Amino acid sequence: MPGSAAPPSPTPPPTPPPGGSPLRLWWVRRPPAAGAAVMATGIVSVGLHLTGYEVLFRVTLAMTGAAWLALAADFVVRLLWARERWLAAAGTPGALTAVAATTVLGVGVSALGRQPLAEALLALAAALWPVLLVTVTVTVVTLTGPVVRQWQRSMPGTVFLCCVATQGLAVLAAVLAEAESVAWPAHTALVLFWLGILFYGVALALFDPRQVAEGAGDQWIAGGALAVSALAGAKLLAADDGGLYLWNADDTGVLRATTVALLVLGLAWYAVLLVAEARWPRPRYDVRRWATVFPMAMTAAATLSVAAAVDVPSLKGPGQVLLWVAVAAWLTVAAAALAAALAAVRSRAPR
Repeated sequence: MPGSAAPPSPTPPPTPPPGGSPLRLWWVRRPPAAGAAVMATGIVSVGLHLTGYEVLFRVTLAMTGAAWLALAADFVVRLLWARERWLAAAGTPGALTAVAATTVLGVGVSALGRQPLAEALLALAAALWPVLLVTVTVTVVTLTGPVVRQWQRSMPGTVFLCCVATQGLAVLAAVLAEAESVAWPAHTALVLFWLGILFYGVALALFDPRQVAEGAGDQWIAGGALAVSALAGAKLLAADDGGLYLWNADDTGVLRATTVALLVLGLAWYAVLLVAEARWPRPRYDVRRWATVFPMAMTAAATLSVAAAVDVPSLKGPGQVLLWVAVAAWLTVAAAALAAALAAVRSRAPR
């Protein structure tokens, strides 16, 4: 828009060390937002679990775990031995995918009955969340000070990751509260739920609406953040059904109404973004396309979970349809990502 400050440019890929193998050079140049691939795969696995496809659920969850371990190892290596690269990555909104991916993996692990491991993942995500949130916020305010002060919209879809990461913590805490019949994680999750909604409002004020037509894939997080918020609400309602008596009737009514409203808004965003994809096709592969798959799968999981939480069986059919659309999107993006990675490795191979 005229007179608005330019959005912060993504952090350039780090300069790879000399003498590395082509595969290592490709890995070093991987952007922080690549964590969205773990998020997308993880929530697809959760959706498969909700629909009873246990074999596929376990396969995709294993893939999620393997990818998460690779990214976690790289995170630790950068933190200990390449601090400048770590700080550069941590200052981008995409760094919050580390928190969201950890919580999504935790939800899948909890579904397997491995509650201690899920608790450890929640603790890790909770420790990362304030560090990365503050680092990203400081960077964004520094780079877009006039934008923040004038409430002008010029941020890409990754700005909504502050909401996604917060609601991811709420989802996992609520899941563990139900699984272990403990009240305090649910009460903590409720605080995070409302905080995530507040973060969504702030992110929406900074989001550039032109990204709906021009974004490379991460514009879908605008809808995905609402979907994960609806999922958090559904899990909070489910935790109360376990006999914990977490909320009184009035509180439950507000939570139910808010959850349904969030799902409706998320589905509306889904429709808008789908129409925009048809109107302004962007067929070229971009790593941010994983940030398209994640909201699509999250909307499916949220629809299925809300259907159970508010006892509306008619939502199960649409939820299953949305899930298989997300699976098709995951396969398409995965094939394109593999082709792009192979091409990048070959282009850097010595001749």
